[in-house]
Parts: sequence; structure tokens; C-alpha cells
Amino acid sequence: MPHDGHDHDHQAVPSDPALRVKALETLLTEKGLVDRAALDEIVETYEHRVGPRNGARVVAKAWSDPAYLERLRADATAAVAELGYEGRQGEHMVIVENTDAVHNMVVCTLCSCYPWSVLGLPPVWYKSDAYRSRAVIDPRGVLADFGITLPDETEVRVWDSTAETRYLVIPRRPVGTEGLTEDQLADLVTRDSMIGTGFALSPAEAGR
Repeated sequence: MPHDGHDHDHQAVPSDPALRVKALETLLTEKGLVDRAALDEIVETYEHRVGPRNGARVVAKAWSDPAYLERLRADATAAVAELGYEGRQGEHMVIVENTDAVHNMVVCTLCSCYPWSVLGLPPVWYKSDAYRSRAVIDPRGVLADFGITLPDETEVRVWDSTAETRYLVIPRRPVGTEGLTEDQLADLVTRDSMIGTGFALSPAEAGR
């Protein structure tokens, strides 16, 4: 390659995002700028201890415990904290409940505000310009892209998350789940159902 006047080596950047992340992690670790063990701990936290399973437990308890649901309605931040889920990006929580008459969907039109404490890291599509713009102007079209078709009489409400408020959708409880435990109910709750771009699974879909 022609000399560009810089005294550094040129290296091709991998096109795959995962490879780019790995290359950056390796470079920073080799230079002593980050601790690999600390990175592994962060990944472990957000993949396993902070993630959609936390939100699923909140939803399952709301489905099975009317008193807990009332506490969620009154102060979702405090009620979610009862289960040990609090902290970064989950300080100001509000729940919205899906019913036969109303379907709620969450977006962040400015950036990607998202309740990390109960849903983990936001999916790529949630941060995309297409979702952030279309969710507001064409929510039924966006839902259709996710395979969700609602009756014409069902009202669709779109909630805009901000730095001050994070929303968690309580999806409709599937029929035929009356005898399930909270843990079994949590298995029916998907990440998308808590954003409003999906439904909770039926027991058959979850393999129960």
C-alpha cells in the first residue's frame, strides 16, 4: 500500500460485527486497557442475570398474584425491585397491560432507551431507524412485520421510552394456563411480548 504519512500498521477490519467486537476486545486486552475477566463478568451479567428472564418473572407474578399486579400499577419501579431487579436503565419503570381491547407497543424514538434490568440489552431492530420511526406512524404495519395481526377494533397504543421512563408490557395471559406455577408461566413470556411486538406463548408452543 502507498505510504500515507502515518507510522502505524494498517489492518483490515472484519466485516462481521461479532468479529469486529472480538478484534477490538483482543486489542484492548493486549494493550492492558481492559481486564478480560471484567468483560466476561459484564457479558455474563447482561446475558444471564440481567435479561428477559427477569421480566418474564415479573409478568408471571403479575398474572398469578393480583396484589402484586396492583403494586406494579401503583409503583412499577418498587414492585420490580421486590424481585431483586433494579439499577441501571431500570430506575423509572411503568407497566402497560395488553387486553382484548388494547394492545401496547414500546419504542424509543430518540435513541434506544430500554429497561435493561428486566429485558437485558436491547435487540438490534429496537435501535434501528426503521423501527423507531415506523412504530409511531404505522404501528399496525410494524406489528404485521413481526407476524402480529390484531382485530380492527383493538386499539394500538405506542409508548415512547425516555431517559426518565421505561415501559414494560404485561402481555395477555394465554388461555389454558390456570394450573401453571409462576416458573412455568415465565417460560411462556418472550422478550418481544414484553415490548409489544409479540404475544406470550401458549403452553403448546412452549412445549408444555
